[in-house]
Amino acid sequence: MAGAGGPAEHQTILALRGGGRIWAVAAVHGEADRLDDLHAQLLAKSQAGDQLVYLGNLLGLGPKVKEALDAALLFRRAFIARPGADAADLVFLRGAQEEMWQKLLQLQFATGPAQVYDWMLSQGVGPTIAAYGGTVEEGRQAIKEGILALTRWTSALRTVFRGHDGHAQYLSALRHAAHSGEGGLLFVHAGIDPTRPLAAQSDSFWWGGGGFSDLAQPYGGFMKVVRGFERKHQGPRTDAHTVTLDGGAGFGGALIAARFEPDGSVSEILKA
Repeated sequence: MAGAGGPAEHQTILALRGGGRIWAVAAVHGEADRLDDLHAQLLAKSQAGDQLVYLGNLLGLGPKVKEALDAALLFRRAFIARPGADAADLVFLRGAQEEMWQKLLQLQFATGPAQVYDWMLSQGVGPTIAAYGGTVEEGRQAIKEGILALTRWTSALRTVFRGHDGHAQYLSALRHAAHSGEGGLLFVHAGIDPTRPLAAQSDSFWWGGGGFSDLAQPYGGFMKVVRGFERKHQGPRTDAHTVTLDGGAGFGGALIAARFEPDGSVSEILKA
């Protein structure tokens, strides 16, 4: 498998045990109510041996960011508590929103923090700031006042974030991608750069790479690449070598989950 096997991959890219059904949940974007609905469907539909991958962006955009993360962490406990289940049967991937949130908590170290902050806000980080006790204007004012004020502001956000059970642990345990083995499925957040090997994708996983939808051949020995976010939010959609699940949660659309059989086929789509 191209790019597989290095130490960094073992830390950031999870090899699923394979051989069973895999559920994948598209970008949630703080849609806690939709996620609760989807979890109820998943609980009714899942069976022993199933695995579950959240494809990033639990945070950001929607009205209940903190509640969405709480719901996912609570469901994780129920999912891995099933007879025969293992903690590795459920994995959270890093999305663009999680990447931005982690960078925002260190904004005082950025070159040009005002420009970086404005860009993050344009990408939907505002509701995550609000979820953990901050305001957009407080951030702007801290930037104007200088590095000490900005450090105090990000530290206050970090303290509130860490005060919510499991939230900091969620952020630190995120994987960049997951796969079901040679000839199987590769699960990512937003895409891949087809010109780069798996171990060199870096931020292509959460910002996407050119040519994802036009893959002319399987990537890296995988049957298909599955993503949970796309900017046009036109999922669910299956192409020759890719699957896109983003139905527009957080943008007025549906939250999607799909069930993949061991042969890589999509056998069921759930919507909330």
